[in-house]
Amino acid sequence: MSPSPDHSATVTALTIAGSDPSGGAGIQADMKAMSALGAYAMSVITALTAQSTRGVTGVHAVPVDFVRLQLDTLLEDIVPDATKIGMLATAELADAVGEYLPGLARTVLDPVMVATSGDRLLDEEAVGAVRRLCTGADLITPNLHEAAVLLDEQPAASLDGLRTQAQRLRDLGARRVLVKGGHLIGDAGDAVDVYADADGVEILRARRVATGNTHGTGCTLSSAIASLRPRRATWLEAVRDAKDYLTGAIGHADALGVGHGHGPVHHFYRIWTSEGE
Repeated sequence: MSPSPDHSATVTALTIAGSDPSGGAGIQADMKAMSALGAYAMSVITALTAQSTRGVTGVHAVPVDFVRLQLDTLLEDIVPDATKIGMLATAELADAVGEYLPGLARTVLDPVMVATSGDRLLDEEAVGAVRRLCTGADLITPNLHEAAVLLDEQPAASLDGLRTQAQRLRDLGARRVLVKGGHLIGDAGDAVDVYADADGVEILRARRVATGNTHGTGCTLSSAIASLRPRRATWLEAVRDAKDYLTGAIGHADALGVGHGHGPVHHFYRIWTSEGE
């Protein structure tokens, strides 16, 4: 399979992930981010969750055969220009999705393991399957806790540790790695991420936003990267622009006032007018 012909300069982006009824994470967040950044968003659902901004109360994995049917049916008609892969609740699902990676262009794997609320979204057996997926994707975007699980190490406690773990993930076979610093604070109190590829390591910094409304940040960032990559010259450029978009989405999150827990980021802050908010 190869990317769909460019008939109208429309960028098509696919998310393969789980559903979040509250709309802040999962495929809902993915499609919002893709749409906000000008891509035509499509989805293949791997799991249903019962969750809100307060937490996850249940996970129901979609049968593997039906995930395959979703993918086969879609890809016979539309092959996306870029694909983001998120929640894969079981080893069987992760292995099945991995079979499609060689035929997909510009793949971003967000190895979702734990929700913002702290709830576990991946069973133990699936961790090994996700490790295998990491070597097939074009870019992986673990946060510092997920990077530690993938490496079977303790989470990085410093920027140097984050840099080392990004390089170790590369050593294990990942082509490109973006380790998200999360609550790790940089030298100037900023938010830091580490990007590593064959050309070296880049430290990416952004202003740290003081808010508790960060539901779906990982989903949003990985989807933003996927939707921007077909229109950017390099992966690093797409990552930088996606990080800038996410910083703005977090900065405007409090304006939404959705939910009573960790509220969602504002995916459409560049589009909605103040009256619309």
